[in-house]
Amino acid sequence: MNSRDIRVMPYNEQMEADWNRAVESSKNGTFLFDRRFMDYHRDRFCDCSLVFLKDKRMLGVLPANLCRADHTVYSHQGLTYGGLVLHPDTAAADVMQMMDLACDYFRQHLQATRWVYRPVPYIYHRYPSDEPLYALFRHGARLTARGLSSAVLLDSALPLIRLRRRGVRKAEEAGISLSESTDMQDIRRFWEILRSGLQRRHGVEPVHSAEEIKLLTDRLPRHIRLVLARRPDSEIMGGAWLFCTDRVVHVQYMAASDEGRTIGVNDLLTATLIRQARTSYSPTAQYYEFGISTEQNGHVLNEGLIFQKEGFGARGVCYDAWELALH
Repeated sequence: MNSRDIRVMPYNEQMEADWNRAVESSKNGTFLFDRRFMDYHRDRFCDCSLVFLKDKRMLGVLPANLCRADHTVYSHQGLTYGGLVLHPDTAAADVMQMMDLACDYFRQHLQATRWVYRPVPYIYHRYPSDEPLYALFRHGARLTARGLSSAVLLDSALPLIRLRRRGVRKAEEAGISLSESTDMQDIRRFWEILRSGLQRRHGVEPVHSAEEIKLLTDRLPRHIRLVLARRPDSEIMGGAWLFCTDRVVHVQYMAASDEGRTIGVNDLLTATLIRQARTSYSPTAQYYEFGISTEQNGHVLNEGLIFQKEGFGARGVCYDAWELALH
């Protein structure tokens, strides 16, 4: 299928190395689109990712999966965000063509009637990359969800509020120390703490199992890190599982035991991770990000949760979902 000089093709496993190189050199991609990350749960999704070729090179890639039950393409249900991942040379006219090609492919080859598109938030962009948002507007897409995340701008970090500083002091006085680990026993203990907290507060399980945390940490050790908080006797009181990109150090999970919460473990973890984001986790990072504090597609704001994040100087970043009819 052609549109001027750009061709679209479905992704296959023989393209893995080229796909990963395209993501690594893109202006808005992160390791979440690396096939070593994406494919760990490929058995759960019907992959329908696309690649866009121009002059025999990948101009862009599109992580996507098909839900046959509702004839809907998602980009991507297994990822926090998705959408077009673009080479820095990509022009706005190229993106318009790529969007046309993707819509035609999903309609004609997959009989899809709807495309749910979740763009990469701007804080992850290495270079301005909002051309897909313009293309969505031109195609008549509508905004259907808007989550509110919170991030600290590392160059101009706001001071911690008194309550958060007090928690940091309590943890320091208790002798809490922080260190990284890839040990399976440590990961299992962290997962137990995480699971207990999520079940008690929200009645849900962690998205990842302890085995998946171990697998992904081993596959992508530069990008995925587990930092644990321990008492002087080495007992694990909590921890944070970090996703580290060129622009953002993101907390995928943070959890503390009952004792850990009472002595300010999460406060010490967060304050230290913000302070050491560049020196220890990503030397080019511009932001430290907590994740969303909204529910029901953004219609409900968890004020208590976002208050805690704002206490560390974090402010709002939107995570959007757009819906495009493919009739």
